[in-house]
Amino acid sequence: MASSTSASAAKTGAVLVTGGAGYIGSHAAKALAAAGRRVVVIDNLSTGHRAAVRWGDMVVADVHDVPRVRETIRQYGVSAVMHFAASSLVGESVRNPISYYLNNVGGALALLEAMVEESVTRLVFSSTAAVFGDPIETPITENHPTHPINAYGETKLAVERALVHFERAYGIRSVSLRYFNAAGADPEGDLGEDHQPETHLIPRAVEAALGGSALQVFGADYQTPDGTCLRDYVHVCDLSRAHLLALEHLEHNGGTRIYNLGIGTPFSVQDVISSVERASGRPVPAERAARRPGDPAVLFASSDRIRTELGWRPAFVGLDAIVESAWAWRLTHPHGYQEEAVR
Repeated sequence: MASSTSASAAKTGAVLVTGGAGYIGSHAAKALAAAGRRVVVIDNLSTGHRAAVRWGDMVVADVHDVPRVRETIRQYGVSAVMHFAASSLVGESVRNPISYYLNNVGGALALLEAMVEESVTRLVFSSTAAVFGDPIETPITENHPTHPINAYGETKLAVERALVHFERAYGIRSVSLRYFNAAGADPEGDLGEDHQPETHLIPRAVEAALGGSALQVFGADYQTPDGTCLRDYVHVCDLSRAHLLALEHLEHNGGTRIYNLGIGTPFSVQDVISSVERASGRPVPAERAARRPGDPAVLFASSDRIRTELGWRPAFVGLDAIVESAWAWRLTHPHGYQEEAVR
């Protein structure tokens, strides 16, 4: 454990949040600022929203641009990095693996190169439970075999494996957080989920309840109680808290670790539909569609390790609480960040 003096010195540096204009990254930036941390965001705005960057400074750049990233590290005195900038759609990764390897692996390696050159040795990496593939047992622990069945999971696992070598060669210590199905919105209403196009289940179900297109249910013939996929949904603010705890672990000279993040209870697509109907008081029109390639029937994680070692406790432990926050965001932001961008 580092001394309180060295830990305090680490906290004086800024935290670089790559992809900080995106859904999870923007919530993490707010959590960092609330904890008294200096924040600088790098985002190329290909999918993120400038209006979501309200805490810290904004640098419009791509993580592949090593000179610009190095310049940002020097300018802001960056002492640690949270890396969210990546592509994350399973189906798209199956159709276009080239893009995923270039963006997810190539982007991470470029960022790591900049960190090496500027002697930044703390990284919190946004990974995914997709590294496991089809589970052989549930809940999934960190020791579960990793056999991804899509390019998204493969690219995240490739970065995790690279980090072992970067620690050995360059002293970069990291925490990789494996999660999936981040959901919900900032309870204070400042931030929410706004993808174009939207592919995540909960906001799509909310849109259907509001009169949008019927929700497509990809596969209703899985070996699950109601035939639809089972997943673990984790509130985005609980994820942000986990990233803060991971950063504090590194700042106290903690070693490289991998943690699963989940509330430990799986919910089906039909469960989500029912929850949105309860939150909205409206029906969710839905129609069956073919299974998507690369989708396992069941995925949910054990988060016992991070609970024990870092003291992480999710505040949103039920599906309804997560869905209600997403519903509230959508009611107050019917056009997402679009109306804020033109103010």
